[in-house]
Amino acid sequence: MSTLRARFLSAAAALVVTSFAVLAAAQTPVSPSPGGKAASTALPYQSADQTVGVVNCASGLCHGSVHAYKDANILQTEYATWSHVDKHARAYLTLSNAQSQGIARKLGIEDPSKAKVCLDCHAHNVPATQRGERFRLEDGVSCEACHAPAGRWLPAHVEDGATHEKNLANGLYALADPAARARLCLSCHFGNADRFVTHKLMAAGHPRMSFELDTFTAVAPAHFRADADWEKRKRAWDGVQVWAIGQAMAVSELMAVLADPKRSHDGLFPELVLFDCHACHHPMSDKRWTPRVPAVGPGAVRLNDSSMLMARQIARVIDPAFGARVAQTMNQLQQAAAGRGGGTATIARTLQAQMDELIGKLQVQSFAEPQMRGVLAGLIEDGLNGQYSDYAGAEQATMAIGTVANFMFQRGALKSAKDVNGGLAALHAAVADDERYRPVQFQAALRDFRGTAGL
Repeated sequence: MSTLRARFLSAAAALVVTSFAVLAAAQTPVSPSPGGKAASTALPYQSADQTVGVVNCASGLCHGSVHAYKDANILQTEYATWSHVDKHARAYLTLSNAQSQGIARKLGIEDPSKAKVCLDCHAHNVPATQRGERFRLEDGVSCEACHAPAGRWLPAHVEDGATHEKNLANGLYALADPAARARLCLSCHFGNADRFVTHKLMAAGHPRMSFELDTFTAVAPAHFRADADWEKRKRAWDGVQVWAIGQAMAVSELMAVLADPKRSHDGLFPELVLFDCHACHHPMSDKRWTPRVPAVGPGAVRLNDSSMLMARQIARVIDPAFGARVAQTMNQLQQAAAGRGGGTATIARTLQAQMDELIGKLQVQSFAEPQMRGVLAGLIEDGLNGQYSDYAGAEQATMAIGTVANFMFQRGALKSAKDVNGGLAALHAAVADDERYRPVQFQAALRDFRGTAGL
């Protein structure tokens, strides 16, 4: 079945919006890890298991076939997809290009292909003692960087009686769980306590970071087939839930940085990567400030609240009273960051706890048509009320609208793919260049989309 999909290209850890089109794509299937504790699971690079190397997955009888096997439980083309199409396979190689070399020189790094700060996200940079004979750092963000070192689960997962639960028990990372997947992806596409793209890195030339779980999963590209066997082994979730959980997790990770006195500051200044880039990086003649946050006036640089705006709308739809509390906390946080009352770290911890609660709600939340319409209408209304005056918010809203519209189309809630795709294309055009973003143009595209989608 043809579905609406917003297609985005992730290059050099930065989001580049490319196009919207009608694609043949299945919903993103995911499953919860045992006990629903995905957020506390060790990430693949933190595992003590042995990394064996991607070549162990590359056999044509395993995952290296160039053609999908008929009637097989898996495609068996997974390695071919990763090695030929997935940009993660070439993440290490980018460290040798001119851009990376230039960034390294500015930071005083002699060789980025050997520097831990670069390798931690451009490769599966595990300790030397955990690298098997067939491990190659040059494989970049390899199979085991996402699925976890395979020393224990590789031999066991082909044995008679092997199950997904047994594979997880043997060290396989629970990528099917959207919270676990979001936490892993964000560990590089935003950062965590171990690795973090700071303002210094970006000032040296590192691309701007952006992330949205459902869109980025779709363009990774996906190397699975959501059939009956998959759903028997792994729970199937819809793209709206995956998007929503990813947004809540992104806010939670941002709050973790704000609450950490070491990561939230860089000398005298706060860690500037936490703020909206374009609040400072725009021509002085472009007077774009708007009274968007209560009690925060001109001259106060807002935190990058692009994912907060999405999470706020999600919370409003699934639990209005809870959503009102989330919105209040977010306003308090922006006011505290602007020096207008309250302790930023304390409020950040409150919002992080609320995001954990939201993720719990979303784990059991099914988005029916009225709720999807509510989310879509709310996102548009926020934009028309000036909430996307900053580029990052408009970027997230564009991806969100594409995800929700896609799933609504799958459910038959949107009838005309041609008309809706035209509206999505106009939104895409408005955010195609962050340096030329104009809120008025984006608002006009939102009005047009609202009309074509019948909202």
